Amino acid sequence: MTDAEKKLWRGLRKNQINEHKFRRQFSLGKYIVDFVCLELKLIIEVDGGQHQDQSTYDEKRDAWLRSQNFNVLRFWNNEVLQNFEGVIEKILYEMEQPAPPIPTFPREGGRGGA
Repeated sequence: MTDAEKKLWRGLRKNQINEHKFRRQFSLGKYIVDFVCLELKLIIEVDGGQHQDQSTYDEKRDAWLRSQNFNVLRFWNNEVLQNFEGVIEKILYEMEQPAPPIPTFPREGGRGGA
């Protein structure tokens, strides 16, 4: 883990934020996310400079995670290191938002409903 990830993990672990459990380096599909609260379907990513060169990959990855009804928050390493309280405030704000609705699709064969 980077210094920024270590710092954020110290704030997330042991149910320290509103008593919600976060996991680190968690596998979802073919991706590994930095931090996730499965209960809230909230993913937190901490990005270093290498992510500037892989924005297309990150967009595709985030789109897939969102298609699984996860909310993805991204912070830069320097944000976590220099504005830790602001990062925590943003995470708390997102935790208080209602979960996105789960999309429903019509049954096979056409029309939805009974």
